[in-house]
Amino acid sequence: MPTTAPSNPPIDCFYVYPTVSLQTTPNANLNIDPAETNVAVLQAQRFSQDCRVYAPMYRQMTVPALESGEKGVNQVEAYDDVLNAWQDYLAHYNRGRGVVLIGHSQGSFVLEQLISREIEGNPGVSARLVSAILPGGNVIVPATAPSGAPAPSTTGSSGTTFSRIPPCASRTQNGCVVGYSSFDTTPPANAYFGETSLSGDKVLCVNPVDPAAPLGTAEPLNPYAPTQAVTLLGAKPPAGVATPWITYPDLFTAACEYKNGASWLQINDVRGPGDNRPHLVDSLGPTWGLHLIDVNIALGNLVTLVHDQSIAWLDHHHTR
Repeated sequence: MPTTAPSNPPIDCFYVYPTVSLQTTPNANLNIDPAETNVAVLQAQRFSQDCRVYAPMYRQMTVPALESGEKGVNQVEAYDDVLNAWQDYLAHYNRGRGVVLIGHSQGSFVLEQLISREIEGNPGVSARLVSAILPGGNVIVPATAPSGAPAPSTTGSSGTTFSRIPPCASRTQNGCVVGYSSFDTTPPANAYFGETSLSGDKVLCVNPVDPAAPLGTAEPLNPYAPTQAVTLLGAKPPAGVATPWITYPDLFTAACEYKNGASWLQINDVRGPGDNRPHLVDSLGPTWGLHLIDVNIALGNLVTLVHDQSIAWLDHHHTR
């Protein structure tokens, strides 16, 4: 079904993209290359159905730097750029509107710093937080906290990511965080995501389909990808398809799992006999899981979740 972006959506989305720059320096410059444009379309464009999307450039750690072991990377530059963009957004564009923070991978890690330093301790700003969507960012919560439970730092180690921002526990909760890392098998002991060495803590998993879903409960996914980028979902661009986006409903499910110290979003293929739609591909290997498609495997669900959370925020603030 075709969708259109409203001319004046009622809330905003502040999006920080993952590691995509192919520049050969440790940190990227602020030139807008095709990599940044493409990933913003891939991950953030569909949220424009419900929010004005702001996607600042930042001097991120590049792909070559990641592959070389992060040699020479200046993490402060990356954070400072996002901080400056956030402060400019608040000063000139926000005007009291609700805002969803959306990141992935490096973008999620940077937004975690921003939330803990600039939002949690500022009641005037935190009241505007519709939610934070932070897949692939290893949000740390106490091991005793189930998905959806408040996670004050006093109940876990000093390494918990947030002291006041709780995990989302319902589709209409505001001021909360959705975090997960997707795998199609149990993460290995050396996985980059879903595991933490901090005693008494775990990595957060909130099911993007339904934050209230109990641990181990599979929910149907609604993946989306631009038609010419469906290789990320293990498919070839289909011949003769004229739509700019493609989805595969009723093909995959998602369930939060917590076993042997690992916490992850388990993606299962539930196709029926004779279904020739694409199979999932761990293109980066088992230690990364389905990291590249953390967002797109659940993009339709995330857009719906933001829609529901935005209505709840607007109702609470009497702005509808």
